[in-house]
Amino acid sequence: MVVAEHGAAAPPARTGDRPFQLLLAVMAAAVPVIIGAMLIALIAAAWPAIQRFGGAFFVTSTWDPVRHEFGVLPFVYGTLVSSALALVIAVPLGLGVAIYLSELVPGRLRAPIGFFVELLAAIPSVVIGLWGIFVLVPWVRGTLGPALRSAFGVLPLFSGPPLGIGMLTAGLILAVMIVPFIVAVSTEVMRAVPRAQREAALALGATGWETTRTAVLPYARSGIIGAIFLALARALGETMAVTMVIGNVPQIKASLFAPAYTIPAVIANEFTEATSDLYVAALIYAGLVLFVVTVIVNALARLLVSRVAAGPAQIRE
Repeated sequence: MVVAEHGAAAPPARTGDRPFQLLLAVMAAAVPVIIGAMLIALIAAAWPAIQRFGGAFFVTSTWDPVRHEFGVLPFVYGTLVSSALALVIAVPLGLGVAIYLSELVPGRLRAPIGFFVELLAAIPSVVIGLWGIFVLVPWVRGTLGPALRSAFGVLPLFSGPPLGIGMLTAGLILAVMIVPFIVAVSTEVMRAVPRAQREAALALGATGWETTRTAVLPYARSGIIGAIFLALARALGETMAVTMVIGNVPQIKASLFAPAYTIPAVIANEFTEATSDLYVAALIYAGLVLFVVTVIVNALARLLVSRVAAGPAQIRE
């Protein structure tokens, strides 16, 4: 019998612990293995396009399947700008709703509002795309676009005729789709702030808003930033809803009223129409670019969260 340091007999090892630990280790290792397998498969399938175009694929604006000339720059531009526009719209709205749900809402209203936020996240993207076509596009073309052009038409961002179909509409519909992610995660993070944190601020004479601004938000900011980047990853990969309202024109224009194109949209639209091996490889190469962009965004998110996490730690001390 094994004797512990203080003379007491050590508890017998449980026979099920070792297999259970091995099973969990295999499950954990499966995640990077799957990601690595996806990366290898994408590189292998895109290799003909990689050999043909190399780094010029990222800086070329020509997308001509007839002449076998492919460049992904307009799609990268459309993906990044539409996602950034969605964040500009969704982050203030999502944080406002999250602050209301965690700090201000009466108890009887928290559950209904939270239910509707979750319901918005559960709506299929194709349904949101239909709503965008029949409701959002006419509104942008007839109301929002003319108003923005009248007020800010001297700026390149709001020049040109508001067609309804274009980058602005895609950003708006993406904002609608990512708001629930920001609200859900930010609400849970702010509700996890210890009550003593709020009581300390109130005891020092802070108002309700000052308590939220100086005690709750700094404590929860790492989780909030994580929620924002989670929403960004969702926006970068959205396909159907954006495809239905962005216009699907491979061009780079400063105006938010102009049609554009995104990487997920071009893959969804043209993959079944690809008639040559190089065409298929170019589309898969575009998917590889999206994969790499998503990995970079998530890596930056982890780096940023790790840097700002020191703030709440200092507050807790």
